[in-house]
Amino acid sequence: MASDADQMSLQTPGKKNSMFDAYVVEKNAEGTPSVVLRSLSEDQLPDGEVTVRVEWSTLNYKDALALTGKGPIIRSYPMVPGIDFAGTVEASSNPAFSVGQKVLLNGYGVGEKHWGGLAGRARVPGEWLVPLPEAFTPRQAMALGTAGYTAMLCVQALQKQGVTPRSGEVVVTGASGGVGSVAVMLLAKLGYAVTAVTGRMEEKPYLEKLGATDVIPRQFFGGMTRPLEKARWAGAVDVAGGAILAAVCASMLPYGVVTACGLAAGMDFPATVAPFILRGVTLVGIESVNCPNAERRAAWSALAELVDQDLLEEMTSEIPFSEVVPTAERLLAGKVRGRVVVKTP
Repeated sequence: MASDADQMSLQTPGKKNSMFDAYVVEKNAEGTPSVVLRSLSEDQLPDGEVTVRVEWSTLNYKDALALTGKGPIIRSYPMVPGIDFAGTVEASSNPAFSVGQKVLLNGYGVGEKHWGGLAGRARVPGEWLVPLPEAFTPRQAMALGTAGYTAMLCVQALQKQGVTPRSGEVVVTGASGGVGSVAVMLLAKLGYAVTAVTGRMEEKPYLEKLGATDVIPRQFFGGMTRPLEKARWAGAVDVAGGAILAAVCASMLPYGVVTACGLAAGMDFPATVAPFILRGVTLVGIESVNCPNAERRAAWSALAELVDQDLLEEMTSEIPFSEVVPTAERLLAGKVRGRVVVKTP
């Protein structure tokens, strides 16, 4: 619950020439969180070595949970949500970053424990930042965002485990969403045969345009409850978790590899050890929030080489800052396709 001092700080005008707009999630006296759009000053920003003028942010699943109060994402209040941002360095005491440099940020608890990117300014430790690859504008970087960076980590994990295009089909669950859309695009670019799984079969033309060779409904997994199902896939990128992840594991080819990076269908895992000890299936967890900086820079370098800019634009929708909250509601309702970028004020 926010203290009286915190609430007063949020309402203090500050210096007129350093004001910026931000979404702020607060708690009232009863402990109920709510999101408000406030005008803040730079001296209210948290501690950090680098101050960034945020030019673009995005909406991810975590952001939607934080903005709507439908998930325990925020760890302290008041909080500026937004786990991603890209923009220009305005001030820096870190020698690795200079004024005027373009940078991006994903994760590190930003938008959960440290004020995030749904604001005109952000201040963070320099070690959290990644120089913007020359191949991308700040908008394009946010069209990828945490979702694209996580998808790249999944693809790299499949490659490290020896899954090649010759190994067989790769299945991608939640393919119409952010991680899934980018994963389909990347895998297809690398020559894999990709089966896209979606709860919205009306998105089949979209997924085929991204490179999917087959599109199947999410209900395909509905009746899969046996320890082992018919073996089909050599690799998998799963954003669902729950019973869907269990079914994916049960239907992998011998020595197949599953990368798990989401829990949209639940945190439970109603599976048996059969796929792992009878088919040699490998389950690889993908953790993107605190991924070492060297690995995230490598992922962004790979994205710069692989991403088709035209396809990236195809999967991206842009919203004004004023539409953040209603779009978050739509995202949680499964009514948002691909990626959403937000132009910050």
